[in-house]
Amino acid sequence: MSFLGRPGAARSAAGTVVLTAAALVLAACGSTASGTDAAVSPSASPTAASPTTASTTGAAATTPVTVSDTWVKSADSGMTAMFGMIKNTGSTDVTVVSATSDAAEMLELHEVVMVDGAMKMQPKKGGFTIPAGGTHELKPGGDHVMFMGLKNPVKAGDPVTVVLTLADGSTVTVNSVGKDFTGANESYQPTPSGSMSSGM
Repeated sequence: MSFLGRPGAARSAAGTVVLTAAALVLAACGSTASGTDAAVSPSASPTAASPTTASTTGAAATTPVTVSDTWVKSADSGMTAMFGMIKNTGSTDVTVVSATSDAAEMLELHEVVMVDGAMKMQPKKGGFTIPAGGTHELKPGGDHVMFMGLKNPVKAGDPVTVVLTLADGSTVTVNSVGKDFTGANESYQPTPSGSMSSGM
């Protein structure tokens, strides 16, 4: 399976949240906190913008993290994915190691890699690490949070909550939003090896 197309020309606004709490914080997507508008790159556009917010729970936080532009590709059933931007403004690396959501039976942290001349999906070993002072983008055709076994359709504008667990055991809850993605036609096909291959 794959996401080989980036959101393109139309901007979509989504909330940006600076997380400063009492826990080693990492966010790639989160729950209650304040947000400011942020823009998604203006090309093949996900539609129906809505602010995203985030909150953290866990042990003493020293790393402020910003989560912005999170959105979930609309889908009727099966699989979909969440994308967005994670920014770590602290002095220590932070890592997202897992994700859960009531919207799907299972979530995995995925990457897209070239295998035998074809782009394929696979779980990302070690999760998503955001370097100190750096960012980590979740995008079609790259790293993303994969939903498998959707419990209900995700329509444009629908709220989608995702809980990210960090390496230190703290969590970040992301209130994302469903969006129509017109940049590519993704198909999701299990391969014999168990990874997902992409078709467009």
